[in-house]
Amino acid sequence: MTSAGPTGTGTDPDEERAPSEAATPTPDEAVTATPGEAVTGNGAVALADPAQADAPAPPRAAPEPEYGFPRALWRGLARIPVPPPADPRTWRSPLRGTWLTSVFGAMLLVGLPIVILTGLMSYIAYGPQFGQAIPGDVGYLHLPFFDWPSNPSWFYRLTQGFHVTLGMVLTPVVLAKLWSVVPKLFAWPPVRSAAQLLERVALLALVGGILFEFITGLMNSQYDYSWGFSFYTAHYYGAWVFIAGFVVHVAIKLPTMLGALRVGPGGTGALGRWLHDSPAETEPEPMDHTGLAALAPNKPTLSRRGLIGMVGGGSLLVGVLSIGQTWDALRPLALLSPRGQSYGTGPNDFQINRTFAGSGINPTALDDGWRLRLTGGSSEVSLSRQALLDMPQHTATLPIACVEGWSVTRTWTGVRLRDLAALAGVPRPENALVQSIETTGAFARATLQSNQVLNPEALLALRVGNEGGQTVDLTADHGYPARVIVPALPGVHNTKWVASIDFRSA
Repeated sequence: MTSAGPTGTGTDPDEERAPSEAATPTPDEAVTATPGEAVTGNGAVALADPAQADAPAPPRAAPEPEYGFPRALWRGLARIPVPPPADPRTWRSPLRGTWLTSVFGAMLLVGLPIVILTGLMSYIAYGPQFGQAIPGDVGYLHLPFFDWPSNPSWFYRLTQGFHVTLGMVLTPVVLAKLWSVVPKLFAWPPVRSAAQLLERVALLALVGGILFEFITGLMNSQYDYSWGFSFYTAHYYGAWVFIAGFVVHVAIKLPTMLGALRVGPGGTGALGRWLHDSPAETEPEPMDHTGLAALAPNKPTLSRRGLIGMVGGGSLLVGVLSIGQTWDALRPLALLSPRGQSYGTGPNDFQINRTFAGSGINPTALDDGWRLRLTGGSSEVSLSRQALLDMPQHTATLPIACVEGWSVTRTWTGVRLRDLAALAGVPRPENALVQSIETTGAFARATLQSNQVLNPEALLALRVGNEGGQTVDLTADHGYPARVIVPALPGVHNTKWVASIDFRSA
């Protein structure tokens, strides 16, 4: 039997023995070397060269690559000497290999579909059927139209919280996965067959798409819009580029990943050993057809267990620093909160995306002359804030959640939207257009679905309180004199500074 030896000759080391047994020391004559010594070919002891002891392992033999049509072209390109980083000897980490890449790939295969699905769900939550999702007309890339559910009340908080927080948590894993495959990004020749050309195009869409989506998503969560384009539009189309690359890449690489995870590192099945090896015991992954393992690996300074632990620890740290934006008890840990941790006093101390000063509303518009206009019936109804306070009040404990990932639960008191619809003369509206006093900005108005208007906990809120506590008047920053609060609705569609509601029949 033959195997690839250190020199790449393919000869079994057991067959490289002297033909004469006389040249081999007997058991009584066997000589062992102490540290710093080496055994010569005739059994004598000689001092080892310290420089050789610390020198990198000699280059290993890579499997002969497979070429498709036209083979002569690809073989000719492969013979051209290339400088770093295209030279595979540039990449010398002994940790890289098919197994390690498959470990990171398996993590992303579990997490990324959740990020993708919850992101698409967020787009639907904005009501594209009313033309108020951004982007509006997306042609063949539009998603199925259906009424976004208004129960359970925490549904949008859950989906968007997963989308943003899980996206942040996966960022160290994404970076580790890209690090593990970076030699392939510079492989020469770039392609060796038509099938590999498809793989490379998918890889370009995958890597470019995931970097664009993660970078713009993280910047959006920090309200950093340094680019000169619409985040919502670019993020939506970028998502489809990423999804296409992701699907093709998984279809091509899934058998390789499953095989590597099933048989273990280098086909040894020694998963436990590889995860418990110290840096000194860490061995390079064997060469295989993927080209991920180093041809000339350096001496390891970190074990695979250490690398995976470092990546996992980074993800855990990001998660701890992010979850405080959705969990009040952990708010002091929300160091990634882009606008600090204090937004007001008492129950009004929660996130503000659009301040009253930023709205451009004249402060006199909120004084005693403010009126709420209800339309859609046979005649317009006009109500002062006091008139609203004199109507039957309903209190509901509901979360409010934003596309940036933050959410908070508060107790809201006000008038049910369905009571206002009945007062307007449209007891069963098909939808309702809520208009703010604010006239600028993409979210100065919102269309609510029938199930959202008729939900018994959907309110025109006048007061707000902490859970289980007394309610107080809304502050101007939070929508005084009245704002909409609807279960499971994106935060920006819970319109503040409401001026009118138009209840529309079918």
